[in-house]
Amino acid sequence: MIRLLIGLLTGVVAGVHIATWGMYKDSPHEGFTWARYSRGIILGAVIGVVAVPATGLDPTRAASLVVLFGVVYAGERAVEEFYKTFLREEDQSKYTIPMQFHVLGRVVQSRALRWSVAAGVLAVASLLVWAVVALQRSPWADSLIVAAGVGTLASWVSAVGGAWKDAPIEGFETLKFFRSPGIALVYALLLTRMTDSLLLLAFAAAGYTVATIETYKTFFFPHKPRGKFSDKPVLFPVMLRRRRAFVPVYAAIWTLMIAGFAAGLLAAD
Repeated sequence: MIRLLIGLLTGVVAGVHIATWGMYKDSPHEGFTWARYSRGIILGAVIGVVAVPATGLDPTRAASLVVLFGVVYAGERAVEEFYKTFLREEDQSKYTIPMQFHVLGRVVQSRALRWSVAAGVLAVASLLVWAVVALQRSPWADSLIVAAGVGTLASWVSAVGGAWKDAPIEGFETLKFFRSPGIALVYALLLTRMTDSLLLLAFAAAGYTVATIETYKTFFFPHKPRGKFSDKPVLFPVMLRRRRAFVPVYAAIWTLMIAGFAAGLLAAD
């Protein structure tokens, strides 16, 4: 029960982190509601509880807790983005870049077609997971090169998906495309000292990569509209001020994340 409770708290903290940068960048354009803000927190909590028995991680150990946080972070992002891309029905006119599945900027209206593509995406994801699990049993599983490659796998998938969504509208940016895998490589090399599982390594590195990139884009350029709202007006200017109240909590979570990494690396020595 202690481990499940830690998993729950880990998911809540990851969810607050995600919900905060999401709110900070979007609320001036679409307003703020506690229901929307809480969505990622609740999803993170559920994933945190499920992830503890599913991964076999012992979150009472610093290194395992660091890995668990990254895995939960990546899991929350994967589930929510999958839902928004393929399952959610929403008016896309409020976006510059559609959030729903589209081809060259044209939203696919057919629910059957979207669900078919979603099934294909799940099949490919399952195949990749199977391949990583199979690689874990091979003689090369302990190779640092293999770990580095697998550690960036989820981020390569994210980069391809992001290019598919954004490039037809705002153009292809080479640096942006390679940014996620590059940062994931750094995290993967650090996380190899905390887990021997290639699959957990891939998810955890992707989670921390998303957290890093979104922090950079959101808080280092707070007045630059995100791509999906790039030519849309600020409809809720009051949120430009109110959103600042969430920054201390966000910074506190980053402090915990950095401290966790330090503790995990020290424990691994």
